[in-house]
Amino acid sequence: MRELDVIGVRVEAPSNQPIVLLREVAGDRYLPIWIGAVEATAIAFAQQGVVPPRPLTHDLLKDVLDATGHVLTEVQIVDVKDGVFFASLVFNDGVEVSARPSDSIALALRTGTRIVVTDEVLAEAGLTAPAEQEDEVEKFREFLDHVDPEDFEQPGESPSS
Repeated sequence: MRELDVIGVRVEAPSNQPIVLLREVAGDRYLPIWIGAVEATAIAFAQQGVVPPRPLTHDLLKDVLDATGHVLTEVQIVDVKDGVFFASLVFNDGVEVSARPSDSIALALRTGTRIVVTDEVLAEAGLTAPAEQEDEVEKFREFLDHVDPEDFEQPGESPSS
């Protein structure tokens, strides 16, 4: 397993599909995962430290874990099939729960839990950025510094719904 950092979320043009970009901690590979708008908002909120007036689903799940004494010890991205990624939530008592990577990442950011990926998934779906693409990564980071979570909402959506 390889540990990953969450670089951030962005909307991919021209499809307007959000992606979350992860980077290998001890390496130079990136893992882009296409996600939904709601999950993109949840990840962006967590990264920016935004506390909504009412808990969103991922905040609620964290509160349930805290209230019941369960600890999320690791988020594992374990498989990719036909472009669809699969993850597992691993708890301190050894219980593992299958989950979508986007939800898992949103929860990991709220709990401070490390995110890892199997070598096989990283080999299949990971991308290595040549030196000239590092400029693109820097532009992406600048984009993240100026994006608001509301940018990921669909018309008529509300994060407090």
